[in-house]
Amino acid sequence: MTVTNDLYEHRSSQQTVIKALLRGMLRLFFHGLVRPPVPVWLQRWIIRLLTMLNHTPRSVVRGQQNIHGVPCEWQHGAASGRRVMLYLHGGAFMIGAPATHRAITANLAALGGMSVCVPDYRLAPEHPYPAAADDCLAVYRGLLELGYQPGQISIAGDSAGGNLALVTALRIRDLGLPLPAALVCFSPVTDFSSEAIHNPPAGDPLINLDWMAQARSAYCPAPLDLHMPGVSPLNADLAGLPPVLLQVGEDEVLRDDSLRFAERARAAGVEVQLQRYEGLWHVFQAHAGVLRVADLALERVVGFLREWVK
Repeated sequence: MTVTNDLYEHRSSQQTVIKALLRGMLRLFFHGLVRPPVPVWLQRWIIRLLTMLNHTPRSVVRGQQNIHGVPCEWQHGAASGRRVMLYLHGGAFMIGAPATHRAITANLAALGGMSVCVPDYRLAPEHPYPAAADDCLAVYRGLLELGYQPGQISIAGDSAGGNLALVTALRIRDLGLPLPAALVCFSPVTDFSSEAIHNPPAGDPLINLDWMAQARSAYCPAPLDLHMPGVSPLNADLAGLPPVLLQVGEDEVLRDDSLRFAERARAAGVEVQLQRYEGLWHVFQAHAGVLRVADLALERVVGFLREWVK
């Protein structure tokens, strides 16, 4: 396993101020509004409003396509060729959409000169497990049918989407389908039971434990087992997975999900790169174009993909 301990610090006073403002805004809105007892439908509107002003490059061309019954948004970078990323958005399996994650997907398309396909997969509680996982697998099959070669495809995702990226790769392997060339996960949920929670001294400004409990009951309601590999890929046989890049902040409750997954994947013979970012929170990559360390993280994703995706 290749382990990168990033101790990147904001040297400029401007970035220090921006980082503090973002942390305060996230704590105010996410801890205050994106949590129970706020109903899920209202949480969905709040996340859409909070992400309306995300920075996206003008050079990226956006499109829409229905793939195997799943609505998908495309972000096409310049000279994208045939390299494609299947990006699975986060949002605790309950909220989020392709539009809420454009700061990540459009910037990846631009930086990597590739196309990014973002499924608008079905959400809980209306559609509990395995609806989201089924949709993601269906879109991957669709990409193969559209003529993309496995070596041209990567699968990526953040938080719940990182969980779906890993689960989708495991299902692809178990079905005997050709595997993608690489996986990229930002702060993935790898243990849905939440039995190993990190308590950063600075606190996690985005995720609160009540919201995590709401997600568990919505996506994996009783009597489903929270430990089954379909929702907790940490517990799966990980042998045979393609190379994985994990990026995680030190100031988030899900930090140890990435650390433990990296260790188990390494033990199973998987090529793993683990990048840890000091003083950063859950899916800080969503601040690309605003926070320099978010730009740096996405640039490192592109470097990783260039090594494995041809």
